[in-house]
Amino acid sequence: MDVRLPQKAMLEIGDGKSALAEAAARLRDGNLVPFLGPGLAALGQPQAPMTPEALAAFLGSKAALPRRARGNVWAAAQHIESTRHRRTVTALMSEAFAPQVEPTPLHRYLSSLPLPMIVDTWYDDAMRAALAPRRDWGEVQGITRAGIGEDRWYRFYDAAGAETDRSVAEGWTTLLYKPHGGNAPAKNFLISDADYVEVLTEIDIQTPIPDAVKARRAARSFLFAGCRFHDQMLRTYARQVSKRSAGPKYAIVDLEALTKNEVRFLVSQDITPIALPLEQAAGILLDAA
Repeated sequence: MDVRLPQKAMLEIGDGKSALAEAAARLRDGNLVPFLGPGLAALGQPQAPMTPEALAAFLGSKAALPRRARGNVWAAAQHIESTRHRRTVTALMSEAFAPQVEPTPLHRYLSSLPLPMIVDTWYDDAMRAALAPRRDWGEVQGITRAGIGEDRWYRFYDAAGAETDRSVAEGWTTLLYKPHGGNAPAKNFLISDADYVEVLTEIDIQTPIPDAVKARRAARSFLFAGCRFHDQMLRTYARQVSKRSAGPKYAIVDLEALTKNEVRFLVSQDITPIALPLEQAAGILLDAA
């Protein structure tokens, strides 16, 4: 695909290396928030589905889906929830992510740093596994509000996986934020269309974003790694989670794979694309450590 970014947003490979060197320095100083997508963990070739399309295919292999839901993971989960109950969705998601997703070297490097916050947008446990040797961290996960009878958008868990109070999070060195939930420790999954109805209604005013996340993103930049922005849901979360951060923002991207919507998103959010293969970019970050 021939995608031509506006010149002000275009980076040559040499500039990309310079940007990664700057990002590495910001990581070491605690002034950069890694925003990880499933593409990073996918470098290890795990058995779990590591794209929305692969997860949609997995759900489609377990339940008959109408044509409109095929290939769309959120619609697929909604159909299963509507026809076979929410428990079935949770069970299938647990099955999909039962295979252990091993942390990559970059996951392990990030876990070695006293980063104030790491954002992980997929359902696997790779980042949690990398952080496991430490005890000075915890996580906050988005939760479905369907049927819980509680006015909550998220839950906090300590390093051992026990649910805890938000006040405890203030003392954590590193906060792992999983806005869509995760398989561990409690099988929280935002996955169906219904899960996102209320979230998307209020996310513009930031209600579903934890205060701890808002505090830790302030005055910091973001590095998007292993992420795609080809779906409106993915763009919305990337925009709202990084909202009111200080910048600059970087995204490691495959220029040839970018859609027009992704190009527009990068430009509108003033995100500098780093046009390097993800594995190479991860290696540069590690070499700069």
